[in-house]
Amino acid sequence: MVFTVRVSLALGPAPVPSSATGLVTAEAVALDLRPARLGSRAIALMIDILVQAALAGVLMLVAGVIMAVLPEKLVDDALSATVWRVLVVAVLLAYPTIVETRTNGRSVGKTAMGLRVIREDGGPIGVRQAFTRALIGFTLEWPGLLLPFLTWAGSLAIMIGSDRGRRLGDLAAGTLVVHERRPLPFRYVPGMPADLAPWAAAADLSAVDDELAGAVRHYLSRAQELAEPASSALLQSLAVEVGARVTPPPPSGTPPWLFLCAVLAERRRRYAAQLAAGRLVTERLLPGFGRRPLYPSIPPVRRAAPSS
Repeated sequence: MVFTVRVSLALGPAPVPSSATGLVTAEAVALDLRPARLGSRAIALMIDILVQAALAGVLMLVAGVIMAVLPEKLVDDALSATVWRVLVVAVLLAYPTIVETRTNGRSVGKTAMGLRVIREDGGPIGVRQAFTRALIGFTLEWPGLLLPFLTWAGSLAIMIGSDRGRRLGDLAAGTLVVHERRPLPFRYVPGMPADLAPWAAAADLSAVDDELAGAVRHYLSRAQELAEPASSALLQSLAVEVGARVTPPPPSGTPPWLFLCAVLAERRRRYAAQLAAGRLVTERLLPGFGRRPLYPSIPPVRRAAPSS
């Protein structure tokens, strides 16, 4: 019976999500993805810049050691300029291309911010898309070697004006940046029905385990999203299963919905009471354990001994 409840809850009808990015795959499936905007992308870029700066420092250190070992007649201004250009290309062009290709569009900054680069059709990017994005950024956006201030302003205006937050590199490569992490919507769970509070306080709920209580909580939080008759069938299944584990049974004529609300609210109340009692015992045995002082203690200042 538990298996049936879980399957019904997982496969219950839900509202069809709308694609925030407007992406539709070749199988005519709308992708419910949230495009990344200027704020999250700017923070990801700052993290990537710090990583690239660290990488550039390491490469410059290695290059300096190698050039120090070479004979003096081989080290001249032309070699130094060539090494510098190679380092710039490696850090600003090769590094982002390799990283985004190997990680399917997740640089260090994007990973920290929960972002990913994908193609316009929703697929993972390849070497061509990653190289195009890095090349446009290298020449026009960041650091933008061609007319830096003018191209920066133009790139920023394009990103702000884009309905999907795309920059010049995304437009040229046919990509966009989306959020991998989706915010969990707030779901209201009903509280204790007043008429059932005395019965619930005396009922034995020890047989209602966390897994079954989680299924009840999930149903109560999204019952309004389920269509009939699936919602009523699932409600009856949960009420029968929970009723078989609760003694004594609820008062005669109690609606299944109120019965489940009472059981869930009482479990929550008992858990909070147990947690509070445990904290009291801990405080009694180990005062201050697990708490950080609001203000750090300052050692007393000793008065200097009078000089003779």
